[in-house]
Amino acid sequence: MRPLRTERLILRNWEERDRELFHRINSDDRVMEFFPFRRNRAEADAKMDELRAAIDRDGFGFAAAEIAASGECIGFVGLSRTDHLPFLPAGSIEIGWRLAREYWGHGYVTEASRTWLDLGFETLAVPEIVSFAVWNNRRSTAVMERIGMTADPSRDFDHPYVPGTHPHLRRHAFYTLTREDWQRNR
Repeated sequence: MRPLRTERLILRNWEERDRELFHRINSDDRVMEFFPFRRNRAEADAKMDELRAAIDRDGFGFAAAEIAASGECIGFVGLSRTDHLPFLPAGSIEIGWRLAREYWGHGYVTEASRTWLDLGFETLAVPEIVSFAVWNNRRSTAVMERIGMTADPSRDFDHPYVPGTHPHLRRHAFYTLTREDWQRNR
């Protein structure tokens, strides 16, 4: 993947120096509030390797977000294939993010997401980009709305990979943005 630049960020593939931050965000109770798991260091390292390989393969993915002025990695923002969800059509593309808490509230996700939407609709020419979050995860759904996505309650779903031990995390709100709506709102 060729790095992408925004006003304040560089969006790039994962590097060895990002491992500590990646583990920290995947084991932080507040960051992972809407996930039924926390990752230990070995699990986080394996997931980062998986994300890095997907970016190498596809040219996009859940990429590291780095503050351009400092070189500090703050988390990830990106596009990813959603082939793991059986109810979505093959080739569906999701936009998603996860930042360390100290970087919340600075507009980084919104800024980076807009750049990823441009890439998805202009370069990849996808007809739709989707996103979803636990139904009461207002932090994430607010970002979805800020970047022009629309809730589609008819597509809300119970996440098939959330275990029965976490019923409060099963229901997910579904958001979508079509290429036509993106072009109209630019």
